Amino acid sequence: MVESNTTKIKASSKYLRMSPTKVRRVLRQITGKSYEEALVLLEYMPYRSCVPVTKLLCSAAANAFHNNGISVDTLVISKAIVDQGPVLKRFRPRSQGRAFKIRKPTCHLTIELEVS
Repeated sequence: MVESNTTKIKASSKYLRMSPTKVRRVLRQITGKSYEEALVLLEYMPYRSCVPVTKLLCSAAANAFHNNGISVDTLVISKAIVDQGPVLKRFRPRSQGRAFKIRKPTCHLTIELEVS
C-alpha cells in the first residue's frame, strides 16, 4: 500500500438554495484546473451558481494559506462535489381551489484542493 504525501485542503458549503444539477455544470468546467485558471473561468461564466462556487474556492485557498502555509500559486482543484440537500416544499394556489407543488432544491458543495 503506497501512501502519497500530497496535502489535501477542503472547504464546504451547505444548504445552498440552488439546484445541484445547475451547480454541477459549473463544477465540471473547473475540476482539474489550477486555482487562478478556475477563478478566471468562474468570473466569465454566465451562471448564477458561479458566485457561491467562487466564494467557496477562495475560502479553500485561504484555508490552504493560513492553516498549512501553502502558496495559492501551486493549488489545483482535485475534486469538486455537489450533493443534494433537503428540498423545501411549497404550494402555489391554482384555479378552482387546486394547489400545485413547488419544489425548491438545496445542495451541499465541497471543493478539495491539492498541491501540484
